Amino acid sequence: MKSDSMRLDHKVILDIVEPGSRVLDLGCGDGSLLQLLVTEKNARAQGIEFADSQIYKCVARGVSVFHGDIDTGLSEYPDQSFDYIILNQSLQEVVKVDFVLNEALRVGQKVVVGFSNFAYYKARMDIFFKGKAPVTESLPNQWYATPNLHFLSIRDFEDYCAHKNVRILAKYYLGDDTIIHFLPNLRALNAIFVISK
Repeated sequence: MKSDSMRLDHKVILDIVEPGSRVLDLGCGDGSLLQLLVTEKNARAQGIEFADSQIYKCVARGVSVFHGDIDTGLSEYPDQSFDYIILNQSLQEVVKVDFVLNEALRVGQKVVVGFSNFAYYKARMDIFFKGKAPVTESLPNQWYATPNLHFLSIRDFEDYCAHKNVRILAKYYLGDDTIIHFLPNLRALNAIFVISK
């Protein structure tokens, strides 16, 4: 059962994933989304995570997780071996974005990509008025402590998909606690895209 305290991005992804699906979560963090997918959608789900501290949390939640660096690829997985590959709040932390996305699109029938929108109006105001790297709800770290290597906007990701001939099957724009429909590149904190080859 979906809780009111559940993160909005997790609610959206939970709605996207079909019951009983095969799911691979790349950069699964503490396993909270994986646990939801297993319990709420009866998904056959596993994660890949690099940080040992997060792996311990996954194990404590009882979800299947493998230690790995997604920047090295997914060579151990055959083509189209998962219904969904999830990259939620992890794409901006990888070094080889193009390579990781291509591997995700190879291994999964659909790829769910969630990221913080760097073009959010409060981020723009921080840069324009303060002349400083932005700190927002979805970009909470100071520039020197952020795990993010890439800062992208909704429009950047749409342009990437058009340039690489990647199909956008669905897109969701997230505010603090609601879906954004008007001027998402300006008003959305986060975005979730469902893509395929």
